[in-house]
Amino acid sequence: MLMKDLLVILPLLVIIGWALVLLLVDLLVPAQRKWITALLAMLGLTVALVLTIILPASGVTAFNGMLRSDGFARYLTILFLASGIAGIGLAHGYLKRMGIERGEYYTLLLFTISGMITMAYAVDLIMIFLALELLSIPLYVMAGFARPQLASEEASLKYFLLGAFASGFVLFGIAMLFGATAHTGLAGILTSIQEGTANTTLLLMGGALLLVGFGFKVAAVPFHMWTPDVYQGAPSPVTGFMSVGAKAAGFAALLRVFSQVFQGQADTLVPVLWGLAVLTMFIGNLLAIPQTNIKRLLAYSSIAHAGYILMAFVPFGQVAVNAIAITAGLFYLAVYAVTSFGIWAVVIMLEKAEGGGLDLKDYAGLGRKYPFMAICMLIFLLSFIGMPPLLGFWGKLTLFRTAIAGGYTSLAVIGIITSLLSAYYYLRIVYFMFMRPGEPVVNREAWATTIMIVAAAVIILLGFLPGIAFQLANIPPIF
Repeated sequence: MLMKDLLVILPLLVIIGWALVLLLVDLLVPAQRKWITALLAMLGLTVALVLTIILPASGVTAFNGMLRSDGFARYLTILFLASGIAGIGLAHGYLKRMGIERGEYYTLLLFTISGMITMAYAVDLIMIFLALELLSIPLYVMAGFARPQLASEEASLKYFLLGAFASGFVLFGIAMLFGATAHTGLAGILTSIQEGTANTTLLLMGGALLLVGFGFKVAAVPFHMWTPDVYQGAPSPVTGFMSVGAKAAGFAALLRVFSQVFQGQADTLVPVLWGLAVLTMFIGNLLAIPQTNIKRLLAYSSIAHAGYILMAFVPFGQVAVNAIAITAGLFYLAVYAVTSFGIWAVVIMLEKAEGGGLDLKDYAGLGRKYPFMAICMLIFLLSFIGMPPLLGFWGKLTLFRTAIAGGYTSLAVIGIITSLLSAYYYLRIVYFMFMRPGEPVVNREAWATTIMIVAAAVIILLGFLPGIAFQLANIPPIF
């Protein structure tokens, strides 16, 4: 039985084991050759990725029903591992250039990925909480990795304090759900609800508290206040990885828990989710407009994209739409990940020491001096807006169609309006790149350049073949 359980989570075991070994191996790697540690970390992620693709997602549970291997977990595990590989690619040259290259960065990255994978597999609230802490604590350290820079240390402290506060909400929510049903496993909670033995008041209070905690992780309004400061102060590779991985992990928990447990309480929770989606889309896009620092701009952009994903999740109580909504959310997470890593590759190559190269005016003249890089950036920005035929267009179209299918046409209209708002600040970057004179200085890095090119190619090619990406996200039911 133990061997069967271990086989179910084999990719997760590989990542954790690899991180522990890498921590020791790094002691033998000279300070001038930390690229060896980076390559070893990337190798471990690749091995886990291959295992995830090879092993069947059979829907079996392990460890007394606390973890479940299914299409949902498999899809997100692939997304997390691919994000980790891209995160290492962004970090290697940057850390060396900024004088903060230390091997423990890659070990911390592997540990936080293991927490994200555990979140995807978890079908028990205790495991969800442990996964949340495992993915969060290394990120708190990574946000302050540029010590002794005050901005980085401040970002780490803010993220830690507010993250611990959000974890408290999750823990209290778990306690409420346990008090309501006497179960922490999602299947047991659902059974208790269906049999009518659950305390409805405690159940709704627990759902509300969980929504606060998960809302912090996905940076949904009004739980978004940490995002701009942490994104700006943390090292850019950490910010880029965090904007994809932490958000996807938060949505993994949100989708798994609410789709399985709270369908019967949809009448109460849907208006709350509707309001969160609208506030997140509007506030994220509106506050991005006045930003001149590219990292703060992308922080508010990230908040807005969380609102788009929440929009698809609003009709979760409708059985006929629920599966489509989950597919749309997973599809858009992948679209957002590819586009984000492409943008952060450009940002990292333009960034200089001590926060230089991060103002919009630093992008002036990029189209004339580095036309290929500027064109790639243009592709990423247009994809975020939702311009056809790029992949971002199909991602947003899928979200809007899901909202309409659930009977929330007004929500889809709001999504379209806020997408038009986002065009202002995204095209403002295009204006600086192609229409303002300047002499930008680019730090050419092979790994970051590769990520930029691959991301641009994926956005264009899958823009003409979106069905391929959508079918990968079209998983069997997760409960």
